[in-house]
Amino acid sequence: MHVNASAFILLKICCGDGAVTGMEQSIKPRSEGASRPPVGPERQNRQRRKEKDMGGEAGMGLRVRASSLLLSLALQLAVALVSVSAQHKFGINYGQIANDLPEPAQVATLLQSMGVNKVKLYDADPRVLTAFASTGVGFTIAVGNEDLQAMAASPDAARRWVAANVQPYVPATRITCVTVGNEVLSGNDTAAMASLLPAMRAVHAALGDAGLGQPVAVSSAHSVDVLATSFPPSSGAFREDLAGYVRPILDFHAQTGSPFLVNAYPFFSYKASPGGVSLPYALFQPNPGVRDPGTGLTYDNMLYAQVDAVYAAMQAAGGRADVGVTVSETGWPSRGDDDEPGATAQNAAAYNGNLMRRVAAGQGTPLRPAVPVDVYVFALFNEDLKPGPTSERNYGLLYPDGSPVYALDAGGPGPGGSLNPYYTSMFSSSSSGSAVGVTFLTEKVVLSLLLQAIVILRRSYSYC
Repeated sequence: MHVNASAFILLKICCGDGAVTGMEQSIKPRSEGASRPPVGPERQNRQRRKEKDMGGEAGMGLRVRASSLLLSLALQLAVALVSVSAQHKFGINYGQIANDLPEPAQVATLLQSMGVNKVKLYDADPRVLTAFASTGVGFTIAVGNEDLQAMAASPDAARRWVAANVQPYVPATRITCVTVGNEVLSGNDTAAMASLLPAMRAVHAALGDAGLGQPVAVSSAHSVDVLATSFPPSSGAFREDLAGYVRPILDFHAQTGSPFLVNAYPFFSYKASPGGVSLPYALFQPNPGVRDPGTGLTYDNMLYAQVDAVYAAMQAAGGRADVGVTVSETGWPSRGDDDEPGATAQNAAAYNGNLMRRVAAGQGTPLRPAVPVDVYVFALFNEDLKPGPTSERNYGLLYPDGSPVYALDAGGPGPGGSLNPYYTSMFSSSSSGSAVGVTFLTEKVVLSLLLQAIVILRRSYSYC
């Protein structure tokens, strides 16, 4: 992985070939001679950065400084993503509800240069799947909510979908997971809710019948709103009105080895109650933490508390401690409306950067410390055509023109990067963040580690 390549690609996307050529000339040693010719419910005003006419030598100087700033941001973003994705389970959500996005082939080159090896789509865009052929990037593709009833009613509908959206692309493109529906159970469409599990089963059967020669997991992404309670995490429980849907879905995950997907956004909790939710706690920044009286575990961030609440809810719903949890969406907006406190570029950089530090260190949650959290950050690009509040259009790491929205630092020690007391009492860590020694083992801890080992083994056959 070449970090400089990421910067060049970002700069090329943003400023054109001339900017790249000029930068190459400026950094090439003189001895080389002449120069050689830059990513859930749906969340219109993209922040368009207007270019003013800058004439003369002063304008040239401003353009040079702007290009230097862009290069610096590009390098920081590239280093941050590489340091995370090269080590643990980090993915990116690639939404496309925007104008003027780079062509999929450019995005493929960009993400490869950044070391991102897992991408989640909200459809099965043939242009994207074709562009990423032979890249090794693992894809999660999606069946839309509008297709659930047809697939539930007829296995042939699922077979046709697999024949059109999976078979033409594998094995050249690594399709590793299919999500069937998005946040169906937290919606109001009872027909879709009733069709969800039958559609999941139909897609799973169709994938098996297709003889792909590789495993493709089947799951569905859920909002944390499927929980009736989420704090303390040990009291996590699914809503009673959803129990009839959730329990059979958990059985499906246990039988097929696929994970339960959850879209979790601490930003929403902070937005709803800025006076009641600690911002450092939401952003993975230093804070006293919150103790769960049910387990004695201390949580220093909201996202991991939400994940453990899902684990607890699954246990309460049917004892499914062997089903893994993947965070299929999480992120923080860089801009919002007046009634969206905390939606700033500074907070977005803190949230995503500190989250990536933990993913890079392989940290699990307090309840599952030996199971690294599998995360898809939302999102690769700001999406200017999305409806809703301003924040919905400003979750991206990049603007649609490819330039970074903010500097992102996910490497090395720093705020939010340290292990909390529970982790350090359980494990000593090497410089890479891997757990290398257990300092104490009680009967309860041994049982916990055995359950986590089962989850890890199951994950070896699951690719969401």
